[in-house]
Parts: sequence; structure tokens; C-alpha cells
Amino acid sequence: MAEDSDLERTEAATGRKIEQAREQGNVPHSRELSTFAILMTGVVTIALMGSYFYQGLHDMMLNVYTFGRAEAMDPHLMGLTLFNAARDMLVTFAPFGLAMVVATIAANLLISGWNFSTQALEFNLDRINPLQGIARLFSVQSGIELFKAILKSAVIGGMSGWMLWRLTGDLLSLASQPLDAAMVHTGWIAMQIFLAAAGAFALIAVIDVPFQLWHYYYKLRMTKQEVIDENKQTQGDPQIKGRIRRMQREMARRRMMAEVPKAEVVVTNPIHYAVALKYDNKRMNAPQVVAKGSQLVAARIKEIAREHGVPIVEAPPLARALHSHVEIGDTIPGTLFTAVAQVLAYVYQLKQSGMTPAMPSDWLVPTELDPEGQAA
Repeated sequence: MAEDSDLERTEAATGRKIEQAREQGNVPHSRELSTFAILMTGVVTIALMGSYFYQGLHDMMLNVYTFGRAEAMDPHLMGLTLFNAARDMLVTFAPFGLAMVVATIAANLLISGWNFSTQALEFNLDRINPLQGIARLFSVQSGIELFKAILKSAVIGGMSGWMLWRLTGDLLSLASQPLDAAMVHTGWIAMQIFLAAAGAFALIAVIDVPFQLWHYYYKLRMTKQEVIDENKQTQGDPQIKGRIRRMQREMARRRMMAEVPKAEVVVTNPIHYAVALKYDNKRMNAPQVVAKGSQLVAARIKEIAREHGVPIVEAPPLARALHSHVEIGDTIPGTLFTAVAQVLAYVYQLKQSGMTPAMPSDWLVPTELDPEGQAA
């Protein structure tokens, strides 16, 4: 289809697209970086532990080729000797193998990060499809890999050949040296050649890593329609948005209702509105609205207030003003200080005397703050 062609894939991959690719085990990787890391690790390991490897190999060969007539005539003893030699060889070169494994893993983590996926291990018939295999064989990627292989062979082969030519005198001198000295000298020559090859590979890795990252994200490009469809699924779907909004409102309502038992008083309309006020003169400069609502929410606020013994005061103008002009969590404005002070004074008298004091006859609420007052 035209929309799936590379010419139509002009949009950068979204975060979800990249996440799906990683879930499938599709991550960027550079073989050249891994090879470079292995070569450098090998050179460093040989340089640091060369004498240890030599001594272990020397002891192993000495144990294998030193035996008496009894060992030669007894197959069991010869088998035991070979087993011990294999064990000694494994123990001797285990640090080298471990260093190679760590270098390989670190090189891949450096470019792709940690990613665990079992989907890459699943059986897929497309991987053994001969037609797709032929198509991959003559693809642009195969041409690039062929060019890289030729380049690597030329660079590494040229550098190694130059080092061999440069060390010709050292190589010829090995024939006239004692065995121990010749082996040490051979190791030094091999290390120089390895180091030269690794240095040549560094240039290839420096070029290959940015290319692999670019190629990875290039292959994950999307069409405009794919981006639109993904946005609809994750962000733009009205049902998902509506559900998220409902959940947010429900969570906010639950948090609000949890504050009602901590309130000093609930001011009501008395039917339409209910506003819960909290005040601590030691920590607050002014009373704070901790819950408010109308209709069913107002009825629920009053119900919770009754359950927890929070006083309910009917002050219609003040309830309307607070519900209209003060948000949950905000302190009351200065224009309502007097009216709120009337309510708090009534509540304090109620708590101290145990008797019902006289309700204020006139709530000092500015007309411009009362919605019904403005309508009148």
C-alpha cells in the first residue's frame, strides 16, 4: 500500500512506537562497537594477565606431558590426567572469557540500554521464508553490510600487515632466542598487532554507531495517519478522556470528603449549597475552604458532617458567596472575613456553652459577592 511505503513514512517515531519495538526485542546495536570492545578488552586483559596465562599454560602442559609407565598403561589415569588438564585450562583462561562476556554486554548496553524481551525468541516462519531471505540478500542493507565488510577487511588487514612489516626484525629474532624469552617476545608482538587492529577498528566503530542509531530510528518512521491513529488511541479518544476525567473527579471528591470531618463548620444554603470551613489560628492566617458542593454533593457533605459532629450553620448568602468565589484549598477573601467571623463566633459559643446561641439575624455579606443579590 502507498501509505506504508518509505516515501510516506515522514514522521519521527513516537515514544509508544519505540516502546513497542523494544518490547519485540528490536533495539539498536552495532557489531563494530562490540568487536572493538572485545578487541580492546582482549588486549588489556592479555597485557595485565599475560604472565598468569603463560604460567598456567606452562604448568598445564608440564602436568600433561610428565607421566610414568603406570599412567601410560592405565587408561583411567590417563583420562584423569586429561580431565585435570581441561580443568586447569578452564580455570586459567576463565578471567579472559569473563572479560570478553562483560565487554560484549557493556557494548550493547551502551548503545541500546537494558532491554529484556522474550518475543525475539518466539518461532516466526517469516525468518525462514526463502523469498524474504533472497529479498534481504539483495536489499540496500545487505549492500551496506558488504561495503562495511570490505572496508573492515581493508582497514584491519592493512593495519595488521603494516604492523607485521614493521615488526619483521622482531619476528626473525625469535629463532635465536631461548624458549621462555621467545614466548614472552611473541606475546608482546601479538599484543602490538592486536592493539593496532583495535585502533583501526575504533575508526570504524565511531562511524558505525551514529549510523546504526540513525538507521534504527529511520526504519521506525511513521506515516501521518499512523501518528493520528496513535494519538486517538492514547490521548484523543473521547471515551478514554471522559473516563479519565470521571476518575479524576471521583478522586478529587474523595479527597474533599475526607477533609469534611476536620472542618470547624459547614455553611449551608440550606438545600442547594454546602461549604466546609477549617481554621487553626496557630497555623492559618484566615479560614480555608476544604470542601464545597451543590445538590447531591452538598447533601453528602452535610451527611458526613452530622456523622462526625461538625456543626452545620444555615447562612444562605455566605454559602452562596463562598461556593461562587472561593475554590477548594483557598483561604476566604478579606471581604468575607466579617461574615465568616460571625459563623465562627456562633460555633465557638455553641461548643463552649453547650446551648444553642442566637443565630445572627443579618449576615454581613457584600451584595456583589452573593449571586442572588446580584440577580436582584
